[in-house]
Amino acid sequence: MAAPPGSTPGTPRVLRAMNDRAALELLAAHGPLTRTRLGELTGLSKPTASQLLSRLESAGLVRTTGNVTGRPGPSARLYEIDPAAAHVAAVAVDRAGITAAVADITGRTVGEHRVATPAGDPALRTRTAELVTEAVHGALAAAGLAPGAVCSTVIGTPGALDPRTGTLRYAPHLPGWRSRTLREDLAGALGSPVVIENDVNLAAVAEQHHGTAQDFDDFVLVWADEGVGAAIVLGGTPLRGATGGAGEIGYMPLPGAPLARGGQDDAARPDAGGGFQQLVGSSAVLRLAQEHGIEAPTAAKALATAAHTPGAGDAVLTELAGRLATGLASVIAVVDPELVVLSGGIAQAGGERLRELVEAGLTGLALPRPEIRISALDGDPILLGALRQALTDARRTVFDTARFDV
Repeated sequence: MAAPPGSTPGTPRVLRAMNDRAALELLAAHGPLTRTRLGELTGLSKPTASQLLSRLESAGLVRTTGNVTGRPGPSARLYEIDPAAAHVAAVAVDRAGITAAVADITGRTVGEHRVATPAGDPALRTRTAELVTEAVHGALAAAGLAPGAVCSTVIGTPGALDPRTGTLRYAPHLPGWRSRTLREDLAGALGSPVVIENDVNLAAVAEQHHGTAQDFDDFVLVWADEGVGAAIVLGGTPLRGATGGAGEIGYMPLPGAPLARGGQDDAARPDAGGGFQQLVGSSAVLRLAQEHGIEAPTAAKALATAAHTPGAGDAVLTELAGRLATGLASVIAVVDPELVVLSGGIAQAGGERLRELVEAGLTGLALPRPEIRISALDGDPILLGALRQALTDARRTVFDTARFDV
């Protein structure tokens, strides 16, 4: 933690702020704790822990939440983070709409709202900030909160934010999202700092904190749905690349797939697809299923049908797994991750059967052999990751008691 203005490291004020933050992080991780248990976890004496909790109560950051009973001696008070201390917002953007969620500072989701964005609507290009604001305000209303009640907002969207220009790249199918002033416009409308992040990177954040990658510092999350992409996490940190485009494996050229020579600005190819995406994206899965006589309205339903259709269904799953393995082999050969997480609608629909076939298909394609897992997250991974990132950002400020005169 940086020393507050007018102080130096090691002064009582700085040490108090460091202890306060450590205690708040423990309460966030463990839930309600007694003064004695908090002292044990922080290494603070009972008097110091008592002073700390009193200070945090005065700052509106913690509250009492009952007593521990059923043991000898006087009952001990339980302390928890006050959920009303702050709220954050998360937004997930897809081709059909914008979903917003609001959570309190403990991480509990208290409101959600979705705004439809019909494809082909020319007004979308000029109404992006308005639509995002509508979604966030709807989530706030569902939580019984007023507009402007969030202190941090993270937005997950396909494509990637160019670190040099602040412009969204690789997302021609999202009109209005490539404005150079979009982030500032949104921050002004929402009344909070705004971070725009690649949606698959946020899905990886969710896996790191809540999912199957919790014990891994080096892993790759492969997202296969309407679009195809990857999050490459090395040393616990996502790899972004010089232009923010690391992990855009949907464009990766592979045998048997058309090339995406048009690039991100090709109006004739609204998905800017080619390469790997043309082999394992939702449209490709539907075509593959149809070739084997399986008709379904969505890729997920096609794979569900395939799982219960001997012969034709086996052929669909085997072919899809082979395609996934071929693309994964290129990533694995370069990155050598400990783990590959298969996520997105295609992976979820294919399930454990698809995972086993992908694992078998990798044999001989790449020397490294990482563990292959299917995402087991409940809920939207992108929204979960955006909430986790928004909480991390908010707690840096909210948990900094050096800003209080307490």
